[in-house]
Amino acid sequence: MDFLFTEVALRLVIAAVLGGLVGFERERKHATAGLRTLVLVAVGAALITILALQTTSLDQNPAVLSAGVITGIGFLGAGAILRDKSNVHGTTTAASIWVVAMIGMAVGYGYFDEAIFATFIALAVLVVLYLYEKKYLKKKQDGG
Repeated sequence: MDFLFTEVALRLVIAAVLGGLVGFERERKHATAGLRTLVLVAVGAALITILALQTTSLDQNPAVLSAGVITGIGFLGAGAILRDKSNVHGTTTAASIWVVAMIGMAVGYGYFDEAIFATFIALAVLVVLYLYEKKYLKKKQDGG
């Protein structure tokens, strides 16, 4: 499958915008992985997916390269998780890195609607559930 440069560029820009939306939200919370990191993760995942589609022949499966991306992103996310005595920090950051990579891969494969919807869900989880936790769950933990 060969793509015109404009198709590749469009997919990379879409990946950058979607990753940037999640990255902007993480940046507002001063998370370890913010705007620049998540844009780069989304663009990189989209690019490797596009390259996998362009360079594999009929007897090869581009999903094999995608599986490598999924594993590699898991290692990147694991590096964001820190343990401090009895507390664990960075799991939401790690999950954000992983989901943004999957959004980038979806864009790379051409699943634009799915990538946009996944971005919407990720933002809803990061914003709405954060507000819910802050209002209801933290008070219970603090005894309030």
